[in-house]
Amino acid sequence: MNAVLRWTVARVVHSEPETETAQTIGLTVPGWGGHKAGQHIDLKLTAEDGYSAQRSYSLSRPADGERIELTVQQIVDGEVSPYLTGLAAGDEIELRGPIGGWFVWRPDEEARVLLVGGGSGIVPLMAMLRQRARGGSAHFRLVYSVRSPADVYYAQELAWLERACDWLQVALVYTRVAAPQTTRPPGRVRAADLAPTEWVPTDGSRVYVCGPTGFVESVTSTLVEQGYQASAIRTERFGPSQLLRSGE
Repeated sequence: MNAVLRWTVARVVHSEPETETAQTIGLTVPGWGGHKAGQHIDLKLTAEDGYSAQRSYSLSRPADGERIELTVQQIVDGEVSPYLTGLAAGDEIELRGPIGGWFVWRPDEEARVLLVGGGSGIVPLMAMLRQRARGGSAHFRLVYSVRSPADVYYAQELAWLERACDWLQVALVYTRVAAPQTTRPPGRVRAADLAPTEWVPTDGSRVYVCGPTGFVESVTSTLVEQGYQASAIRTERFGPSQLLRSGE
C-alpha cells in the first residue's frame, strides 16, 4: 500500500502546545482524500546535504476536508520531533498517507469498544473518540495511562466528552504523580483498571491498545487473561528502534 502513496507538501495552519513536551499541529494537504480514525501518516525531513529522515505519526482527528492534525511529543536528542514541535503557521513539510487499515474504527460499527492508551499513544484513540462524537452507536471506555496530570493530552476535551456523552467512560491512570482528587495510588495499569465490574468482555467487544512496546505487551496479556479474544485486540506500539506513529 505504501509504495503507491506519493509524497506531497503540506502547509502548517496552526501549532499549539498540548503539554510542556508535546505540540498539536494542524496541516492542510492539497488533494487530501480523507482518512479513517486510527490511521497515520509518514513525515519526511530532508537536510541540505541530502540526508533524509522519516517518522510515522498518528492522526488525532477524523477526516475534515484537506485538513489533518497530529500531536507530536518532543523526544530529547530526537532527530525529527524537535523540528516538528518548532514548526509555525506557514511552514511546509513533506508527508504521505493515509496509512493503515487494521488499527481503525468506523462509525457504522456497533460493538462496544475499549481503548487503552499509554502516554502519546492516546493520539489515534482520540481520533476514534472524536469520530464517535460525530455519530455512531457504540459505547466506549478509555483507560489512559500517563505520568502525571500535566502529561494528559486533550485534558479539557476529554473531561467535556465524559460529562456530555453517555456513551463514554474515561479512567485516567497516573503512574508517578496522581491528581489531588484521585483515590487510586500512582502505578502502572492493573487488571482492575481494565475490567471494572460494569465493563467485562462480551462477544463482539473490540479493543484498541496504543503506547510503548512494553506497555502494549503487558496490557494485551492482561486483557487475554481477563477473557478478551486475541483476535478482538488491535495494537499499535512504538519504541526507540521503530518508526513511530504517535511520537518519536
